[in-house]
Amino acid sequence: MDWNRTKTIFIMVFLILDLFLLDQFMGKKSDNKYDYMSQTPIDELLKEENITYPPMPKQKQKGNYLVAKTKVFKKDDLKSLKDQDLLIVDVERTKLVGTFKNKTKVSEKLQTSEMDLFMKENIFHGEDYSYWAYDKTINSIVYYQDFDSKIFYNNSKGKVTLFLNEDREIVSYEQTYLEDIEEYNEPKEMILPIKAIEALYLKGDIPPDSEITNFQPGYYNSLQSNTSSSSLLLVPTWRIIVDDKNDLFVNAFDGEVIELNTEEKILSE
Repeated sequence: MDWNRTKTIFIMVFLILDLFLLDQFMGKKSDNKYDYMSQTPIDELLKEENITYPPMPKQKQKGNYLVAKTKVFKKDDLKSLKDQDLLIVDVERTKLVGTFKNKTKVSEKLQTSEMDLFMKENIFHGEDYSYWAYDKTINSIVYYQDFDSKIFYNNSKGKVTLFLNEDREIVSYEQTYLEDIEEYNEPKEMILPIKAIEALYLKGDIPPDSEITNFQPGYYNSLQSNTSSSSLLLVPTWRIIVDDKNDLFVNAFDGEVIELNTEEKILSE
């Protein structure tokens, strides 16, 4: 008998057996962890991970889907906009581009009230938008449209981007707009924000030692209608703000975590 060959075979067999047992152990450990997480109240899980959050409402509220149409700009829409050079740039006539003849300087400590007034006075239906972010990468200020004081999160169809020069002066902008906004179907019960946080935590989107600094209801573009390319369906959505800088989104009806594309992630950071 070739003892060296036999010894090698035994070693390989035991190695394979060890790997099999390790895989079974890790799978069992993972199952036990999942069982523990699924059976433990979310407040205890967050406490164990040192994840803090503000007081949460215990009373559920109701929300509606919204339907809206993309605005097709016409020359008559531009008559109220003064001291601007205006262009309707895309083939569908859904994007408006303006260049200001008189530049407006933005203060170093950007005041949203100051910007809101600028929007109202210089942008088509500017009062229908809410401040979202200052994008340092392209030196711009982003506004998204809202409805009933709830923002249409990351919606390129209802957005204003104000472009600044090196002297922090607003020199131009791009705009899209949603019109004919209506509530769709009967109101439905929304999940509590703590359930949205739970969905994000179980998915691994909220790391240990985080602080949930705020939460807000809004709307997210659920899908594009098959009947018309210009029609949108918007679903109530919880915005969960982590460490006062990271925005996470959860469908407020079914609790599904909304995955952002690359461009949306950049704007949400």
